[in-house]
Order: sequence, then C-alpha cells, then structure tokens
Amino acid sequence: MSKKQKVAKDKALIEINVDELKEFVTHIVNNNRFLQAGGKVPVCVNVEGDAGLGKTSAIMQLSKELGLNCIRLNLAEIEELGDLVGYPIRQFQLCKGTADKTEKKQVLENGLMVMRDVVIAKGDSECLWIDEHAIDEYVKRGYSFTGEKRMSYCPPEWITGLTGGGILILDDYSRADLRFIQACMTLIETQKYISWSLPADWHIILTTNPDNGSYMVTAMDDAQKTRFITVNLKFDIEVWARWAEKAGIDGRCINFLLLNPELVTDDINARSVTTFFNCISSISDFENNLPMIQMIGEGSVGPEFATMFTLFINNKLDKMISPKDILFHDSDAHVLNALKNSTGTGDNYRADIGCTLATRVINYAIHIAETNPIEQKTIDRLIKITVDNDIFMNDLKYVIIKKILNGNKQKFQKLMVNQEILKISVQ
Repeated sequence: MSKKQKVAKDKALIEINVDELKEFVTHIVNNNRFLQAGGKVPVCVNVEGDAGLGKTSAIMQLSKELGLNCIRLNLAEIEELGDLVGYPIRQFQLCKGTADKTEKKQVLENGLMVMRDVVIAKGDSECLWIDEHAIDEYVKRGYSFTGEKRMSYCPPEWITGLTGGGILILDDYSRADLRFIQACMTLIETQKYISWSLPADWHIILTTNPDNGSYMVTAMDDAQKTRFITVNLKFDIEVWARWAEKAGIDGRCINFLLLNPELVTDDINARSVTTFFNCISSISDFENNLPMIQMIGEGSVGPEFATMFTLFINNKLDKMISPKDILFHDSDAHVLNALKNSTGTGDNYRADIGCTLATRVINYAIHIAETNPIEQKTIDRLIKITVDNDIFMNDLKYVIIKKILNGNKQKFQKLMVNQEILKISVQ
C-alpha cells in the first residue's frame, strides 16, 4: 500500500462524537450478548482519538449507565506482564474415586519430592487440575496424583472475584510495550489467556492515539487492526458544552469556547482547555486580573488561545447574563434588557452571541430539570424570552423549545399550553 493509499485509508475511519460513541458501544454490548448466546466470541472496539477528548471517561460513564462493572488497565503504566495476564504456576492432575490401577511415583508435596500412590488408570474417577499450593488440601480430601502436570497461568488480580458483566478498558493500548500488545492480541481475539477466561458478558474496549507523528505510539499492522473495530472520536462543541454545564465549568469560559470552538485543535485539546478554565474559575473579576489569566493561559493552552481569551474579556463578553439568571431572576425587565445588551439589536445584532446564549439556556434548563421541579414562573420565563420577544431569531426560538422539550418533556410539558409554542413543538 502506498503512502497516499494509507492516508486515504486512515481518513476513511468513521468519525463520531461522544454521544454517538456511547450509542455505538451500547449496540456493540447488546450485539456481543447475542454473539455469546450463540457460542461466538464478542467483538472488541478500538476508540481512537487525540488526547483529552474524553475517550476513557465516556466509556466509564457508559458502563455505569448500562449497569456494568468497569475495569481500566492503563497499558502504558503497567510494568510487569503478569499484572496484565497473570503469573505462571504449575498444576497437577488429581483424581478421586474408583481407579483401575495405581503405582508408586515421586510427586511434589510441601516443596519436596516424595513417593506416593499415583493413579495411572483413572476408571470412574473425578479428576481436577490443582495449583501446586493447593495440593495438600486436595490430598486430605482423598484425591490422588495421576502423574500428569502442566504449566498454567493464575487469573490476574484485577479479574478475581468479579460478578456480573463488565467492560474492560485497555487504556493507551498503542502506547504500550510490544510485549503487552502481543499478550492482548489473544485476549482480544478469544477473551481467553491460556488457562483463564473473561467472564460472560464482558466487553473489551481499547483506547488509542492516532499514529500521525504527534504521539509516541507503537504502530499496529493490519493483522492487529483486523481483531477489532476502530472508530475515531472527534471534538464536538455542542457535546462539550452539555458536559461542561453538568460538570460546573465556569459559565464565562463555556461562553468563550462556544464563541470560539475553532481554537480546539490537535495541539490545544479539550483537556488542556478545561485545565485552563478550572485554573481561573476562582477569579471573580476577570478584567482586573488579566496579567494572571494571560500567564496561566500561556502555560496551559498557549499564547494564541490566551490572547483570544483576554480579547474576549476586553470586549466585556465575560459579562453576559448567565443561564441561571435568564431562567430564575425575579425581574423580567432585567433579563430582557441584559439579553438585548448582549445580543444587540437591528444591524448590530450578534447572531453568534444569540446562539451561545440559546445553547446555555437549553443545557442549563435540561440539567436543572434532572434533579429539580420546574415551577410555572420558569415556564413563563421561557415563553417570555422566546415567543413573546424578538431577542432570539425565529430558528433559535424553535431550537430552544424543541431541545428543551426533547430533553425533559415531562418537566416542561406546561410549555405546550402556549399556542405559539404548541405550533413550534409539532413542526
């Protein structure tokens, strides 16, 4: 395959956001159960993407939503292969019951070779493979040696005692030493490693960084890649904004990134952006702390991002009304004036700010409704800022109402009493 063909093949990988990833993995889990019921091996998924996109956290969150256990093994941090696949141990075959014939043989007992009666023809016996450290206990129970022995592997510590289904995340798979990748190939393909198996209803998910020269990764050949399905995780500003609202990221910072999503690149990923935002969230007055914010920004997200953020502050955009005030402030007049001051009017209308505020209202309303009742005055406020005023353009009014109803129709069903909103909701 030529370099040009390889690039084309890599670009052909399906790109999905976090929401689509969770939907996709949910299907894989359900389909794996179908495969296992038919005696087939489950399918493994490789989630590839740049650092900081939330690959691991999304899978861990999904495991909770599906009621599954979750084990995360960071392959780049494990030093001993035994910590991944277990350690070798000798096993001896012991039998109990009627035996046709026995003879004296040397066997291992308490670390010493001793002469014992050994079953050489098993007849109607119950036979087991016993780890060497447990032999004495089985001998006391009446089991006898057959003389057969083998090398086996103890199940690793992370799998012992597991009950129920689960997801095994092999994190940073492509950053692991080649020995670990080779050991995982058998586990991925068969869900077994020599003498132990993953329990039923367990699903393997890999996370990797792209082999594009930006990361120190181990290149995988086609033989490895054919053992799993690969999807590319991409940054999606709308998904990030929903997450940020729930995670309590500073609202001023959420507004900034909604206005400048193009600043998230391969070099400046969502994780470093979130780190920057968290480092300045305790500053109540951004305007009077610009030097500190600039310094923190240059050390975390670089000078270009930091300069854009200080420009955002200089333009007073950090003063935009919060979604909490939009929905819950006592004064309608205050809210309407604040919205108009932010978006502007007529030829000076800022559609980008209108979209940002609309997104914040949608996400905040749905988030609050998850754990709180929605009172009539909040319903009235939503009607006031949409159908009763021209603060938002008609398409944004439709988006606000539609997404809030889709997000929690039960809590916001009183919106449907308004005839204009009823018209919007059935479109």
